[in-house]
Amino acid sequence: MSVCPSCEEPLDEGDRFCGACGYDLSSVPSALAGSGDQPTLTMTAPQAAEVDWPDAPEPGSSDTPAPVHVPAEIPGIESGGAELPAVARTDDPVDGGGDFELAAPDPRTVPPEVLEAATPPSGVKVCVACRAGQVDADGYCENCGHAQPRERDHMEQELGAVAAVSDRGLRHHRNEDAFAISSAALPDGSPAVVAVVCDGVSSATRPDDASLAASRAANEALHASLPRGTHPQQAMHEAIVAAAEAVNALAEEPETAREHQPHQNAPACTIVGSIITRELLVVGWIGDSRAYWVPDDRTAPAARLTEDDSWAAQMVAAGLMNEAEAYADERAHAITGWLGADAYELEPHTASFKPDRPGVVVVCTDGLWNYAEGAQDMAAVVPADAARRPLHCAQVLVGHALDGGGHDNVTVAVLPFPVPGQGAGSA
Repeated sequence: MSVCPSCEEPLDEGDRFCGACGYDLSSVPSALAGSGDQPTLTMTAPQAAEVDWPDAPEPGSSDTPAPVHVPAEIPGIESGGAELPAVARTDDPVDGGGDFELAAPDPRTVPPEVLEAATPPSGVKVCVACRAGQVDADGYCENCGHAQPRERDHMEQELGAVAAVSDRGLRHHRNEDAFAISSAALPDGSPAVVAVVCDGVSSATRPDDASLAASRAANEALHASLPRGTHPQQAMHEAIVAAAEAVNALAEEPETAREHQPHQNAPACTIVGSIITRELLVVGWIGDSRAYWVPDDRTAPAARLTEDDSWAAQMVAAGLMNEAEAYADERAHAITGWLGADAYELEPHTASFKPDRPGVVVVCTDGLWNYAEGAQDMAAVVPADAARRPLHCAQVLVGHALDGGGHDNVTVAVLPFPVPGQGAGSA
């Protein structure tokens, strides 16, 4: 070798080690000695076992093509040379003797008495995946472990003259909205319809519990005060105060609980509600959930009945920005009012209206109005028959938000004005 194969330093004849790097020259194969060429070496894999692959039938001596064969007529061989098992999967009922057995009896084949015996008692939840295991308190199947859909992922309710729909949306892992709808009788026997919608503050602890507690407390307060003859606007004010107290109570945890999670903040949510009578339309709110008025006669203007407690609304009210500039800012949806133990102060907003024509009130969270922000935008997506079909209207509005992207939980309640005669009574 004239040069070291490691560092390419010149070598003298008879050197056994490189004087520069100390490379052991005796370890160099003799075939490479004296040559700078590095031959390409091939790597050979073990030869696969010979497999006698079946050949397709050869055409006859005539010019007619080979006959067509269905796959079942051609024998198969796996790559190792063994015969393939003769197993065919079908959609026929499984008899229990094959390679797959149903966890629960097949209702297509078993006798009715067997199926009845396998049916769990009333009130027991059955897994939506295996249809055999019961669902535990944590929402998982005791048989296969499958997580079950949560009840609040999608909710719908209709009570004659009022309806509401709530959906988790397409981006959130849970639904942090809640609603309560009901009807009550005023002292003179005339009907009143109530809807309360709450939106949990995602940055707070237990926002889903906060929205649920607030909606239930406000609804219960309205049912206690309206039949006594309390003016609907005053009743709405008292209902929001009751909702705030319910949310505040969620923050009253033992000190030991906060020691383990010291960085948790108090549960919080927004609230918006409406009361409809034969002559009066009342709204109340704290936060950025909204109420819209949409007349049946679409030639008349629609209107937004609430003002947001938000950074954007404050900028517009102060004259520092116009509405388009304020809501284009990344701080636009930062709320300045909410229900919760860490709220600055409780300032319920209420307002009363006497519409001169029939229409509907749309009460919703920002999961909907983000996709129909202006009053005319909202009116454009409200179906023309909303007053006669409030549930259908609520479903259409939730669908509009989901079609737009569903970036947030979506909740909407629809109340026709004035209240139809059949809305009387309590529920």
